[in-house]
Amino acid sequence: MGSCYNTSVINAPIAAVWDKIRNFHKMDWAAGVITSVEPVGDVPGDEPGAGRVLNEAIHETLRTLNDDDYSLSYTIDDGPSPISKDDVSNYLGEVRLVPITENDATLIEWKSSYESDANEAVGDFCNPIYRALLQALKSYFAG
Repeated sequence: MGSCYNTSVINAPIAAVWDKIRNFHKMDWAAGVITSVEPVGDVPGDEPGAGRVLNEAIHETLRTLNDDDYSLSYTIDDGPSPISKDDVSNYLGEVRLVPITENDATLIEWKSSYESDANEAVGDFCNPIYRALLQALKSYFAG
């Protein structure tokens, strides 16, 4: 089993960060990384089952959304190699926020697990995207 793990500290209160990322269909905070978000199906972006296509290539489904513990999970259902449905299975991404009470900031943890014959290639593909997304979120709140 392969995995990715990335974290960042966002200089904003947890409620503000959560409000910005909790809608699966809205990624305006990720300009420069995500060029398009196409909602798929009729499920709203803040309900499990919501689907989307990122950058006209990566198909994902929101699996859980928990406002009480500031977390969500999603699957990657298809995309370019090495994350295509033929290359990887059981891809589960998880995002979790934790308050940093010392200065009213937020720790964001972005991790994933998956099964593939090319675990390293999947990690090499996904980790830079997650790092870029975390940097984009940090920049969004830096103003």
